[in-house]
Amino acid sequence: MVEEKKETQPEEKKGLLRSTAEVAGLTILMFAIWYVVFTFILANDSVSGPSMQPTFENNDRIISIRHFTKKRGQVVVIKAPDQPNTLYIKRLIGLPGDTVESKNDHLYVNGKEVNQSYLSKKWIANAHAAGMKYTNDFKVTVPKGYYWVMGDHRDVSNDSRRFGPVKANKIVSEVKLRYWPLTDISWF
Repeated sequence: MVEEKKETQPEEKKGLLRSTAEVAGLTILMFAIWYVVFTFILANDSVSGPSMQPTFENNDRIISIRHFTKKRGQVVVIKAPDQPNTLYIKRLIGLPGDTVESKNDHLYVNGKEVNQSYLSKKWIANAHAAGMKYTNDFKVTVPKGYYWVMGDHRDVSNDSRRFGPVKANKIVSEVKLRYWPLTDISWF
């Protein structure tokens, strides 16, 4: 009896090509999912500058969600009204129609004092010791379709006190997670 020799080489090539195609297809699918998620649902950004200290430091990495209901106190990412192609991270202080007032370093929205536990007590005390206010006095009514935003480091922040209220469509996302540095991971 004579055994026929099977040619396994072409079958091995087909198997290798099929595996390579599967890996390539899965890779393309994963990149497509990543692209859709980070284009339409989430944003991955880096904090630049001191305007949100002590809550966020320079080079902190954050994840934010693009579709959300705007509420007072949220940390948001906005399109900078005074610098094209720039994003700012700020705290949402006033909603459309709100009256926002800072008086003697106390913040009031619609006549009710706002707890600002996110501000640095040390920096406020230093300003008072120097005979200054940490936040200059102001009073404003937020127009319909606009929001009032401020940085947590009030004496250095470029915010609504300088560029005015922000249009609703300029608020890009709400910060949900700081993931870098690893020692400061936190949810918001």
